[in-house]
Amino acid sequence: MTDPETSRHVEIKDGDQTIAAAEVAVSQRRAGTVRASLHAASGRVPPGSRTSLVNAVMDLPEVQASARLEATVPLGDGESLDQLRERTEDTATRPAGSTALVDADIPSPRQPGPAHHRPLGRPLTLPT
Repeated sequence: MTDPETSRHVEIKDGDQTIAAAEVAVSQRRAGTVRASLHAASGRVPPGSRTSLVNAVMDLPEVQASARLEATVPLGDGESLDQLRERTEDTATRPAGSTALVDADIPSPRQPGPAHHRPLGRPLTLPT
């Protein structure tokens, strides 16, 4: 996930504080596989923040152009897992240590909102 041409950092902020973030790597092939690692800040995170993070990741044009998603989510993060199930098809999850691994199909492209269009390699920050 360190290739700057294929990776993206997504953040959800509450004021100046990052409360949820994801690292997203996209295959060079248009119908490739997206790999994402989602995590939230320790402590109390405002409700809906994890849902906003999943939506921001899933609305990335590169993700919409891909066919498969492989994601890691902290074990017990039900909000993110529920939203991933809502936004994907044929979703399978399994525990792996302190994380849940998610394998899923990405449904046919939707039209992402203009706030989600950013050049690759640049952070994407969305207000909560």
